[in-house]
Amino acid sequence: MIRLEEVGPENWRLGLKVSEEQRAYVADSAGLLARAYAYRNSRSHALVIYDGEVPVGMALYYDLDGMEAYDLSQFFIDARYQRRGFGTEAARQILARMERDGRFDKVYLCYIEGNDGAKRMYERLGFFQNGDRDGDEIVMEKRFSRA
Repeated sequence: MIRLEEVGPENWRLGLKVSEEQRAYVADSAGLLARAYAYRNSRSHALVIYDGEVPVGMALYYDLDGMEAYDLSQFFIDARYQRRGFGTEAARQILARMERDGRFDKVYLCYIEGNDGAKRMYERLGFFQNGDRDGDEIVMEKRFSRA
């Protein structure tokens, strides 16, 4: 059962890592935590992804006030726990948190060309390439429906 927990003093040093092949595409936990601190004034949410009581990954999102959107900035599943559906379920839960928060009706994220697994997962979750780039990163967005 996948669940999310905010990073705190008791769970920030978990030793979670991506595979060697993915290091070109994804920041490690130290990079994620540094970015969470840098964006602390933008309501950053650094999260540990758990399967029951076992930490399996991490994620970070924060507000992009100027763009009236959330930024799903960092997201990874530890190499030992990939290909089990944890990433998709965790991303769904993160998107549901954003939608419940209701501050914005869209989410941006970036992926680096060649990270085809991430691209496919994000497309399954309703993201689309919007034609923008941020350096070597391809920008995707998702819009929440307003009922």
